Amino acid sequence: MSSNEHHVTIEGSRVLTHRLTLRPWAIEDAEAALAVYGAEDVTRWLAPAMTRVPDVAAMRELLGCWMANGEVLERPAGRWAVELRESGELIGGAALLPLPPYGVDLEIGWQLSPSAWGKGLAAEAGHGLAHYAFESGLDELFAVVRPHNERGTATARRVGMEWVGETEKYYDLRLQVYRLRKADVDVPAPPQQDHRSGAL
Repeated sequence: MSSNEHHVTIEGSRVLTHRLTLRPWAIEDAEAALAVYGAEDVTRWLAPAMTRVPDVAAMRELLGCWMANGEVLERPAGRWAVELRESGELIGGAALLPLPPYGVDLEIGWQLSPSAWGKGLAAEAGHGLAHYAFESGLDELFAVVRPHNERGTATARRVGMEWVGETEKYYDLRLQVYRLRKADVDVPAPPQQDHRSGAL
C-alpha cells in the first residue's frame, strides 16, 4: 500500500480509508448487498460455509440477522458495509467476529463484489478495519482462509498478516490461519515465498 492508503480515520463505528467508507449495515442495502453475497465466487470461499443468497428478500432477512447480532457483540466486533467514498456505491462487506469455539480470538474478514476485485480494495478495507480493532484495545487479529483460496491468501498478506499454521478447530474445516499484531499493522511485509507445499 502507498502511504496515502495507510491513512485511516475512525468516526464512531465508521471507518474511512483513502478510497473506502466502512459503515454499519442498513436494511436498505439489501439490493446492493445481493451483488456480493449472491455471487457464488464470493460465498464459496466463506468460513463457515455460506450458500449463495438467492434474492433480495433473503438478503434483507440476512442483513436483519446481522444487525440484530451486532447489537449484542462487544466492540470492536461487528459487521460493516463497504462503500466507495467517491460515489457511495456499496461494493462489499467486512467483519470482525469472535472465532469459535471459545470466542477469545477475533477474526477479520472481507468480501467484495467480483466487479470490485483486482484493485486492492479488499486489502484497504482489511487494513482500515484492523486499525479500528487495534484502536479499540485489541492486540492481535486472525484471518482464516480456505485452502486454494489464492485471492484470500494474497489479501491477508497485503494487509500485513503472517501465516501461522493450518487448523481444523474453527468451523470444522481445514483452514489456513493468518495473524496480524498491533505493532505490525503499518510495517511493509518483506517479500517472501510461500513455504506451504501443496497448500494452494
